[in-house]
Amino acid sequence: MTDIQELLLSRIRDVADYPEQGVMFKDITPLLADPAAFTALTDALADVAGATGATKIVGLEARGFILGAPVAVRAGLGFVPVRKAGKLPGATLRQAYDLEYGSAEIEVHAEDLTTADRILIVDDVLATGGTAQAAIQLIQRAGAEIAGVAVLMELGFLGGRARLEQALDGAPLEALLQL
Repeated sequence: MTDIQELLLSRIRDVADYPEQGVMFKDITPLLADPAAFTALTDALADVAGATGATKIVGLEARGFILGAPVAVRAGLGFVPVRKAGKLPGATLRQAYDLEYGSAEIEVHAEDLTTADRILIVDDVLATGGTAQAAIQLIQRAGAEIAGVAVLMELGFLGGRARLEQALDGAPLEALLQL
């Protein structure tokens, strides 16, 4: 394990039985509260953005906003939020996706992505991959190219990586921590 991985992991708190019985929630708020850890995380994700040739960062609601915005600033790129449906004013593109129990929709402002853009999707956790897969579809519908997906941590036992492989079409999936 690298020094940065040890630092990041040491600042992630396990919360048992949250949000429901049997779930071990990975709380990143201690990491965000530690300037050295948050800076290291931002720098590492900005390095991924540079390596992928991204032109914009897309952050997934809500913790992807917290991570993606400073990454965009550090990398000198624009930031585009992908929100839950009904949260953005004006013309949007919307994408539905299935959840474990039901479905949801996300959307983006139609004018924020162009055919000249290479998008790096940033989020805190890759779990089942449903939201990230929907974001990939949404970005592609807007005509932009997927540069990759970058997350703080991947919960490998939930199979998100396998779900995203085809949608990524060879673009990288970078997880700083694999749990």
